[in-house]
Amino acid sequence: MKAHIVLAHPEPKSFNAHMAALARDTLQDRGWEVSTTDLYAMGFDPCERASHYQDVSDAGRFDAQAEQRHASDNKTLPPEVRHELDLLDQSDLVILQYPMWWHMPPAILKGWFDRVFVYGDVYSSQRKIENGRFFGKKAMLSLTVAPSRDAYAFDGRCGEIGLQLWPINFSLTYVGFSALEPQVTYGVTSGAFNARPEDHEERLQKAQDDYVRRLQNIENEAEMPFNTMSDWGEDGRIKASAPSHSPFIRHSERLDYS
Repeated sequence: MKAHIVLAHPEPKSFNAHMAALARDTLQDRGWEVSTTDLYAMGFDPCERASHYQDVSDAGRFDAQAEQRHASDNKTLPPEVRHELDLLDQSDLVILQYPMWWHMPPAILKGWFDRVFVYGDVYSSQRKIENGRFFGKKAMLSLTVAPSRDAYAFDGRCGEIGLQLWPINFSLTYVGFSALEPQVTYGVTSGAFNARPEDHEERLQKAQDDYVRRLQNIENEAEMPFNTMSDWGEDGRIKASAPSHSPFIRHSERLDYS
């Protein structure tokens, strides 16, 4: 079995870096082959731009999707993108390790999605979800948040964690991955709101122990349910007969803020 870990944290001594190393060591001890991309350490440029492409199809106007397709067709994708795609192709499991900043991943990880999941080589109108490039592979988010678990629960002040992470997991499933339940470490900052400072070390140790136990059988975990292409009608809407696995699809047409 092979795993690839993508780390998105600027500090090598951070808890996120530690969790990435913990996953690497745990899986390697089980006999897995593990590769790692440290986005900050490699100086990954998260901004898609014309200068990444050696041969553009339109020098007068940069269209990211068009240039990604052109580079895909002509085998001229940027070397760092080709390298990441090779690592993903070789992996049975991909782990994205990052801190939650302003309710989102760090910009460098969003840029990794923007640049690596290229139009053409990775996805197209028909090459997605169960027809996606990475179908048959699993992916998991492992992230840290400052507040407590209760703050991210249903009716929590930060909003339910599953809602906040759904767009990222959907992006993974869009290119074929089967998304696993996220590994969330709560209260990672000592003295954070709703996190008892006196429990800090015990809380972090428990998070590590739980993660190690989970990784002992990670290849046998069932994936989270997501809709497939067959669930959608030609009008782009989910069929009335299909289940809805998204918290955003079957919603009221008008939000009531009263």
